[in-house]
Amino acid sequence: MAVTYLKRAAKTPQSETATAQAVVAGMLERIAAGGEDAVREYALELDQWRGEIVIPRAEIDRRAAEVPAAVRRDIDFAIAQVSAFAHAQRASLREFEVELHPGVTAGQRVIPVDAAGCYAPAGRYAHIASAYMGVATAKAAGVRSIVACSGPFRGGPMHPYLLYAFDRAGADVILTLGGVQAIATMAHGLFGTRKADVIVGPGNKFVAEAKRSLYGQVGIDVFAGPSEVAVIADGGADAEIVASDLVGQAEHGHESPAWLFTTSRALAERVMARVPELIAALPPTARDAAGSAWRDYGEVVLCDSRDEVVAVSDRYASEHLEVQAADLDWWLRELRCYGSLFLGEETTVAYGDKASGPNHVLPTKGAARYSGGLSVHKFMKTLTWQRMTRDAARDIGEVTARISRLEGMEAHARTADDRLAKYCPGQVFDLGTPVQS
Repeated sequence: MAVTYLKRAAKTPQSETATAQAVVAGMLERIAAGGEDAVREYALELDQWRGEIVIPRAEIDRRAAEVPAAVRRDIDFAIAQVSAFAHAQRASLREFEVELHPGVTAGQRVIPVDAAGCYAPAGRYAHIASAYMGVATAKAAGVRSIVACSGPFRGGPMHPYLLYAFDRAGADVILTLGGVQAIATMAHGLFGTRKADVIVGPGNKFVAEAKRSLYGQVGIDVFAGPSEVAVIADGGADAEIVASDLVGQAEHGHESPAWLFTTSRALAERVMARVPELIAALPPTARDAAGSAWRDYGEVVLCDSRDEVVAVSDRYASEHLEVQAADLDWWLRELRCYGSLFLGEETTVAYGDKASGPNHVLPTKGAARYSGGLSVHKFMKTLTWQRMTRDAARDIGEVTARISRLEGMEAHARTADDRLAKYCPGQVFDLGTPVQS
């Protein structure tokens, strides 16, 4: 078996991810000390925003009227799809109780966190889908308080489409804030909001670093990096569709990898010829981003067998993974490392990004080896409980005392000794050798 790189990336997301730690650390420290005043200063300095931070209900309603009816229908449809999938995920989690030993009953409760912060980037465009992906999923999980943040759009208020999406998805409070200051605000519970237990949503490297730095103080969805796509294709795939899908994700940004894993040299060569042509036909902004991404990060990997393709794909652990090959059930069964899987030519990453249902906030930079993407699970706590009878406490206590003393933990052992003495007066137990030092 052999792997041949017909196109090898000059760069990797890991090698080119410039550290934002120093900048973010300074901002977080300043906000922790200065609170809302520091946030307003950053909003003015970085986004030229002087307006209200918390968007009033009347303003939300007024701005919603600016959204054309056809756009509202599309957003409502997408929210319904995402919500339906998230509710199905929630239904898959169950509470239970089980008797582990006579008289020992243990169980599991599944409870949502109290407060969530959902971020959507502003940037050059209105990131509508990012608004409802976070909020609708938190809502389906049963989160009581949902705060949503996005920055001003091109120097003005939040884009009305994004604001409408936040509101329709179920946000309780919406803030005109972007970047690090938004993440810090949600973490600290500023502007009358509740401190977030979990913060989710995509953003630039500064947003990603802010979430990473605050992890532990709050939960987060994923350690995010540039968007990635991999396409698995065999000789029967349509090279035009494969090339289109690679370009479709490369437009995300200059550092967005697009990878093709194939068993067909002929298909690979057709795709490599077609991708630059498709990029050249894009409008300027997308052409610039996709051109750089394909030049610096694009790869085409030729494999001898589909088993080898699986091994390569699992090693890359791509954020988005498309399969345009025969026997889709085999690929579904064998592939193990990906953020989200798109089976067959009929589906594509763009469908998942916008409207099909599963969440588009996904792990990047190999994190799909150990983590999934955003789901209701990120907003849920799995809590355990236990109770036992006095007879069971006798059985468990005797073992606990002995193990505790083997570990040198005499005080632990004595909590068992005391119960045994109370519940079983006069009985003799093997409680292990008391700890002497």
